[in-house]
Amino acid sequence: MPLISLKEVSLQFGGPSLLNAVDLHINEGDRLCLLGRNGTGKSSLLRLIAGRVDHFDGTLTVSRGTRLAYLEQEAVAEFTGSALDYASGTSMSDIEAEKVLTKLGVEPSSVFSTLSGGGKRRVMLAAAIASDTEVLLLDEPTNHLDISATLWLEAHLLRSVKTFVLVTHDRAFAKAVSNRTAELDRGRLTVLDCGVDEFLRRGSERAEAETRRQEVFDKRLSEEEAWLRRGTKARRTRDEGRVRALLGMREEYAERRSVEGSMRLRVQDAGRSGSLVAEAVDVHFSYGIPGSSESSPPIIRNLTTTIMRGDRIGIVGANGVGKTTLVRLLLGELEPQQGSIRRGTRLSAIYLDQIRDALREEQTIADFLADGGDTVMIAGRPKHLRAYLQDFLFEPDRARSPVSVLSGGEKNRLMLAKLFLQPSNLLVMDEPTNDLDLDTLSLLEQMLVEYAGTIILVTHDRELLDNVVTHCLVFLPDGSIEELAGGYADWGQRLVNGPPSRPARSGTRNDHPRREKKPVNRSGPRKLSFAEARELDSLPEAIADHESKIEAIHETLADPELYKNEPNRISTLRAELEERERARAAAYERWEELDQVASES
Repeated sequence: MPLISLKEVSLQFGGPSLLNAVDLHINEGDRLCLLGRNGTGKSSLLRLIAGRVDHFDGTLTVSRGTRLAYLEQEAVAEFTGSALDYASGTSMSDIEAEKVLTKLGVEPSSVFSTLSGGGKRRVMLAAAIASDTEVLLLDEPTNHLDISATLWLEAHLLRSVKTFVLVTHDRAFAKAVSNRTAELDRGRLTVLDCGVDEFLRRGSERAEAETRRQEVFDKRLSEEEAWLRRGTKARRTRDEGRVRALLGMREEYAERRSVEGSMRLRVQDAGRSGSLVAEAVDVHFSYGIPGSSESSPPIIRNLTTTIMRGDRIGIVGANGVGKTTLVRLLLGELEPQQGSIRRGTRLSAIYLDQIRDALREEQTIADFLADGGDTVMIAGRPKHLRAYLQDFLFEPDRARSPVSVLSGGEKNRLMLAKLFLQPSNLLVMDEPTNDLDLDTLSLLEQMLVEYAGTIILVTHDRELLDNVVTHCLVFLPDGSIEELAGGYADWGQRLVNGPPSRPARSGTRNDHPRREKKPVNRSGPRKLSFAEARELDSLPEAIADHESKIEAIHETLADPELYKNEPNRISTLRAELEERERARAAAYERWEELDQVASES
C-alpha cells in the first residue's frame, strides 16, 4: 500500500491550474525528485502533501501511522532559544543534533532569532532530517549550503532516509540521490521510475510525442469543424453525440497551454581586454576589529595567482570563508594589507553582486531596467522594454509591476536582465544560480560556455563548475587557497574520501595531481638503460589505464543504487580508489623522473 496517494487532485489560486487532475503514489523506498520551471506549483504540491493546503479538488490519502517531516522554503518567523533547542526538539539526542548542525555549518549554541535567513533554514533542515518520520518533504534543501554540507546531506539521505520527496535546482544533488523523477508542467504531472539523468534524456522524446499528438488533434478538430459547417447533417439526432464530442474538443483546445518560451541570454561584447586580467603576489587580507587598531585573523593569506584573458576561474569554499572578499580584492574594491594585486588594461567588468545590491523592493521593473523609461539599449540600438522583458520570460504588461511582488526566481531573472544590458569582457558572478529552474540554469550555463571574455564564478553548483570553469581557487580549512586545474569533480571526491596525503601545490595549473619532482641522483650525465627506455614508453598507457579505472570507480560510487543494494561494497571501492590514485601519482612521478633523464642525456 502506498504511503501517500493523490487521486485526481486539482489546485488553482486564481490563475491557470497548478495541478490538473494529478495522480501520484509514493511508496516506501521512493526517492522522488520533483522538477519543473519556477512558478509551476512544485512548492504548492509539497505543501498540499504536507497538509498545509486547505482547499483543493480530489483525494489525498496518507497511510495510517505515516509521519511526515516538511522543510519549507521560507524560514520560520520567530523562535526563542538556540539552534540546538530547535533541532533537538525532535527525537534526536542533543549529541546527534549538535553533530548534524555542525555538518550543516551552524554553531549549535547560536541564538536562532539572530541567524540569517540561510542560517535559520539550515537549522530547520537539521530538525527535519533528525525527526523520526517515514517520509521527508524537502523544498530546496541545498539552498544556503556550501558544497561540503551538500555532500554530507547527499550521503546522509542515501544512507539513513528511505523515502523522501525533493524539490531542488541543484542538478548534481538531484542526480545523486533520486531513484524516481516527476515533472510538473502546465498542470500535468509526469512520473517515471528512473533517475534525473534518464528522465531528462527522455524529455525530448516526450516533447516530440506531445507535438505529434497535438498535430493529430488539430487536424481532427479542423475536419470536425468543417463537417459542422456543412449544415443540417450535424443537427440530426444520430449525430448529436458527434456534436457534443466536437464541443468537448473545442474546450480542450481552448484550455491547452502551449509550452513556455525559453530565455534568450545575450552578452554584449566590450572588445578584448589586455592579456593580463589580474596578478596577485603574496596577498594577505583581514578585516579590522571595530574600535581597535588590531586586525582579525587573515581571511586571505599567501595568495599568489595570475588570471589571464579568457580564463574561467571558479572560486570554491565553505560559507563565510572569504570567497566574496577575494572577488572584491581582484576587482579593486578592497586593497590587501600585504602583497600586491596588479590589474590588466581595457577591462570592462560586470559584477552580479553589484546588480543585486542595486535592486530595491519599492522599484518597478521599468525603474530598475530603464530608469522608468520604455526602451533599453542593446549593442547601441534601442529596444522596447516590453520586448526585452519577454527575452527573460516576463509578460510584457509587467513592466510597471513592483519588484516586491516578484518571486525569488523572477528577481534573479530580472538581475540577469540588468546585467546583460552592459557590455563586458570580464564577467564576475557571485552565486548566480539561486532560485533558477533547471531550464534557465542550462541556458545560463550555455551562455557562460560561449562567453568570449574572462569569467570569475563563485558558486556551490558543482555541475556548473565542472561544465564552465578551467581552474578553481579552493579555500582550504587552514585558510590557504589552492589552485587546481579543471572543475570541481576531483576536489569534491576528496571531500568524500578525505584529504589526499599530499595535496597539489598552491599556485600551479597541472592537469593531473602530481608529486614534486625528485632530483635524479647521478654522478654525471647518463642515458636511459634499455629497460628504463621501455618503461618510459609504457608509462603513458599505464597512467591512462589508472585514470580509466579511477573514472569507473567514481561512476560506481555516484550511483544511488550502490548505497541501497550493496552498502558493504562502498568501503572496498573507496580503498581501491585510494590505491589507484596512489599508483597513478607514483606513475607520474616515475614518468617525470625518467623523462628528465632522457631530456638531459
